[in-house]
Amino acid sequence: MRHALTAFLAAVSFTSIAAAQSPTGTPPAETPPAPPAQSEIGAVVAKDMDGLMTLYRDLHANPELSLQEVNTAAKLAKRLKALKFDVSEKVGGTGVVAVMKNGAGPVLLIRADMDGLPVVEQTGLDFASKVRTKTPEGVETGVMHACGHDTHMTAFIETAKLLAARKDQWKGTLVMILQPAEEVGKGARDMLEDGLYTRFPRPTHAIAFHDAANLEAGVVGYTPGYALANVDSVDIVVKGLGGHGAYPQTTRDPIVLGARIVTSLQTLVSREQDPQDPAVVTVGSFQGGAKHNIIPDEAKLLLTIRSYSDETRARLIEGIKRISRGEAIAAGVPEDRMPVVTVKDEFTPSTYNPPEFAEQMAGLLKSHFPEGRVVKTPAVMGGEDFGRFYRADKSINSFIFWVGGVPADKLAAAKAGQTSLPSLHSPFWAPQADKVIATASEAMTVLALDILKKD
Repeated sequence: MRHALTAFLAAVSFTSIAAAQSPTGTPPAETPPAPPAQSEIGAVVAKDMDGLMTLYRDLHANPELSLQEVNTAAKLAKRLKALKFDVSEKVGGTGVVAVMKNGAGPVLLIRADMDGLPVVEQTGLDFASKVRTKTPEGVETGVMHACGHDTHMTAFIETAKLLAARKDQWKGTLVMILQPAEEVGKGARDMLEDGLYTRFPRPTHAIAFHDAANLEAGVVGYTPGYALANVDSVDIVVKGLGGHGAYPQTTRDPIVLGARIVTSLQTLVSREQDPQDPAVVTVGSFQGGAKHNIIPDEAKLLLTIRSYSDETRARLIEGIKRISRGEAIAAGVPEDRMPVVTVKDEFTPSTYNPPEFAEQMAGLLKSHFPEGRVVKTPAVMGGEDFGRFYRADKSINSFIFWVGGVPADKLAAAKAGQTSLPSLHSPFWAPQADKVIATASEAMTVLALDILKKD
């Protein structure tokens, strides 16, 4: 407020001096119109910001890995209870479902994800996470909210508060969920399997947001149609016949066979996939052997597969199996030593924004925020299991949007080639949290009030 007053006084002083110095005594040219006044909702969020940042710093400093979000869920459930929601805990593991009924009308699901990542934080923030734990595989690691779920939860709590205080402005039912295990693709599935759509009111609409590491802080991005990809993890165990490295003729080398498979897999996208239907096949790990002069019995390839449609996903997986077997046959591997292809259970389905509903929601946000604050963005090959809520019932109007977290000066420097930006999941990712939280809280409240509006 002090900065705004100083700017105003400076402008007044400059105008007075200019008028006094004008040789004709005419007033100076008309000043440009003032920007739109802050909305009533935005003003409330601004007033709440100190408390919101305290919550954000606490969540940031105390992250928990997927399926371990016990303390996070408990502290946020307590806040929801204080807002008079009917709160159920331990849904699908550590998930929380908070219901507020306010007469007949639509049922709106609003979701935030809670889990952190096994990343050692290197942001330099004074509230940086120092948490260390072990992964389910027994590996000791640091834990960090490197994907911004701490901003998601904070904005979620503020949205709940804003809507609870405005029950005279909407009717229907709010179903606000805190979801575990988004990072491993299990949380949405587990909550659905634990009765999310049967134990609780079934949604007619669903909304969520994700912070973005490539948009200016406070800018909203949206994508009609496919917004995020199918994500599959695939293991290939390449079997051979081991032996001495000096006598390769007595072996069937799984290292060489694995290398052939890696090369041939590239043709799935470059020669079998429609160039206008994006797909990715990446071999992220090639493991095999333990000594220079020993040809091992096995090698292992770890792949990530990305696609949008289920048809493309199925074609890629079948292609991986076909190529693996074909290369093994060409290498003379016996039938009982064929490669074993395993599609892992941690599948994340693509996220789809029904286009008409997405444009409707975007139009609402464009009419609310100043010009340029809401932009259409291309689909990405990242994964986000929010898509499961729509897939479980495609009559639901579902919408996920982005909220930029990159400070304006850093984004400008990156565009000028002076620096590079950390991505989501980077140990250096630290969004401009106040702008992410303020924008997301306001945007979700605006959307909710429209979806649940009184006739």
